[in-house]
Formats: sequence, structure tokens, C-alpha cells
Amino acid sequence: MYKVFVNNAPIILSTKKSVADCQTFPIKEVDFLKIIEDLIQNPDKKYHLYHKKEERLLAHLYTKLPVVYAGGGKVYNAKNEVLFIHRNGKWDLPKGKAERKEDIETAAIREVEEETGVTGLEVTKFLYKTFHVFKRNGEFRLKVTYWFEMKTAFNGTLTPQIEEDIHKVKWKNRKKTKKALKDSYANIKMLFSQDYLS
Repeated sequence: MYKVFVNNAPIILSTKKSVADCQTFPIKEVDFLKIIEDLIQNPDKKYHLYHKKEERLLAHLYTKLPVVYAGGGKVYNAKNEVLFIHRNGKWDLPKGKAERKEDIETAAIREVEEETGVTGLEVTKFLYKTFHVFKRNGEFRLKVTYWFEMKTAFNGTLTPQIEEDIHKVKWKNRKKTKKALKDSYANIKMLFSQDYLS
């Protein structure tokens, strides 16, 4: 099962023929743009798209919109604090688009460095892949973000990348992370265990 977020409203993709309380359509045939526009107007609506073969779900999804690949980091320091950025009025994790011919792990490290000023990053594991729809130059696109857990011994000055509308960069302990996640995005919350969200 996958979730594609339009703002904070998820479109569920699965191999099941129906999901409770959702309008269900075969992913192969659905008008994806209509669903996006409907969710922007009616964020409480629930949609489910299905295909009998799991591996075909993403293949069909990727034909519906132009795809942008990005890499991001859930970064821990020596005190086990998590690195957050504040952009567009929400707490977020650093991430950004991969450049041409750049592998996704390299892109994730580069974007964390550029957006926060943090260096000495080491990837410890791949975490998750998230999907969300955004609009650029009047056109909807699908952003597929590969998230990596990272660690660093960096204890220097945090530098927000102002030209990317990042106005704050903060290390947050467990208590402050829980608070930040209340004012974050649904796809970011997926990267944290349930006890952070309750």
C-alpha cells in the first residue's frame, strides 16, 4: 500500500478492490487530475486507487503526472536530537530535488547541507519513500522523496537557506519533535513512530 498526498489528504494505492469509506477506482483508468482538483476543494474526501499487481501501482502512478525525484534526511546529532527546518509556516525535514545524473543518496546529503549548513553527514539507513503532489509553473507534478536516516557530529552554526524560503533550522529533542510534528506535513509524520504522534 502507498499513500500519495495532496496537501495533507492521502490518496491510497493498493491491491485491494475496495477500502472502507473511500471512493475506489482502477488506477489504470482514473482521471488523476480530477481527483487532485477534487481533493484541493474537498480535503475530507477519501480516494482509493487499485491494481491487482502491486508492482504495477507505481508504474501506472508515474504515467499520471511528471515525476520529480528528491532526497531528504532525518538527521540525528550526538545528543539524539532531530534536525528540522521551518518553511511555508510548517516544520519540515530538509529535502530537495536530485540533479541530473545525481544518485538519490548524494542528493539527500547535498540538500541537507545546503538547506541547513550541517556537514559531516553519514547515511545510516534508507527509511522510506514518500509521494506528494505539488504545483510548479501551473502544472501538477508528483514528488517522490527518498528519505535517509543520517547522523552527524556537527555542532556548529545552523544556517537556513533563505533563498529556499527556509527561515529557521533547529535541532529538536524528543519533546520538541513531538510538538513540531503537530505543525508539520502528513508525509513527514510517516517517518516517525506512533509514540511521537500521540
